[in-house]
Amino acid sequence: MNWLSNFARPGLRGKKPDEARETPDNLWIKDPLSGDLVFRADLEAADWVTPSGFHMRIGPEPRFRQMFDEQAWQKIPLPKVATDPLKFKDDKKYVDRLKSARTKVGREDCMAAGYGRIGGAHAVVLVQDFDFMGGSLGMAAGEGFVTAAEAAVRRKAAMIMVTASGGARMQEGILSLMQMPRTTLAIQMLREAGLPYIVVLSDPTTGGVTASYAMLGDVHIAEPNALIGFAGPRVIEQTIRQKLPEGFQRSEYLLDKGMVDLVVDRRQLKATISTLLSVLMHKRYANMPTEGDETFELDSIAPSEAAPAKKKQSASKQPRAKAAE
Repeated sequence: MNWLSNFARPGLRGKKPDEARETPDNLWIKDPLSGDLVFRADLEAADWVTPSGFHMRIGPEPRFRQMFDEQAWQKIPLPKVATDPLKFKDDKKYVDRLKSARTKVGREDCMAAGYGRIGGAHAVVLVQDFDFMGGSLGMAAGEGFVTAAEAAVRRKAAMIMVTASGGARMQEGILSLMQMPRTTLAIQMLREAGLPYIVVLSDPTTGGVTASYAMLGDVHIAEPNALIGFAGPRVIEQTIRQKLPEGFQRSEYLLDKGMVDLVVDRRQLKATISTLLSVLMHKRYANMPTEGDETFELDSIAPSEAAPAKKKQSASKQPRAKAAE
C-alpha cells in the first residue's frame, strides 16, 4: 500500500467519469448588445428579450407559447412540395442543404402554423423560422402561407404572420419568385372574407418577403430594432456610394417614416394583438353570416380537414409531393 493512502480521505478521491456532473453548454447566453451573460431560464421567462432590451431570434414554438391563450394551440399540417425540381447545385447540393436544415430545426421547411385563440378571438398564426436556411421563401413556404390563409378563411379566423427572412430562396429560382404573387392572392382571399391580416415584422425581414406578404397587412407591427427592407444597408451604400442615416431600415426609423404602424416590445405583443383583434373582429362576430350555424372549437378540428371548393380568385397550384403511405 502506498504510504500516501493513509492521509487521503475517501471523500476527496476523484469521481469516476460516469459520476461526474454534467453542465449544459447553453446554460448561460451572451447578450449581443451588452455582452453580459444571461441565465437561460431567465431569458426564456422574458420571451427571449435580454435585460438590455435586445430581442433575440426565436422559432415557431416559443412564438406560439407566447401568443396563444393558455399556451394552447393546434398544429396546422402544411403540405409537402416537390424537392429540388431544378436539380440545383452550387458548392453543395440543394438536397443536402435541405437535409441539414431539417435536421437542425426538426421540420420540413421554414414555415410553421398553429390555430388557437388570442384574447378569446380565433386566430391562425404562421411563423417563419430564420434558422431554416435564413427563413428563405421557397415553394414549401409559399404553399404553407396559402394553406394557413385557407385555414383562416375556413375557420373564420384572423391571420397573424410573423416574418423572419433573408428573401427568396436562390436554389429554387423562378419557382421561388412565383410565391410572391401566390401569397398576394392568398391575402386577397382573406380580405374578400373580411378577415384581419396582421403582420409582425421581426429581425430580419428583407428581400422578396418584404416585397410581398410582409408589407400587405392591415396592421404592421415591428419588434424593436428589427432590420426591415429590400436590399441590405451595406448593399445600398455600395451602390449609391453615400452614407446612410443612422438607424436606416430599423424599426424605429421605419415607424418615423410611416412604413410600419407600431413598434412593440415582444413582451407586450400578445396584449397589443388582442386589442387589435377585439376591434377588428368585433363587428364581424356581431354580423357574421353562418353556414348551418357551424362553429369551430379548438379541439374539434381534425388535422386532415379538407378545404371546401374555392370561390372567386384563389392562389394558383404548384406541384406537391405525394403523400407518404
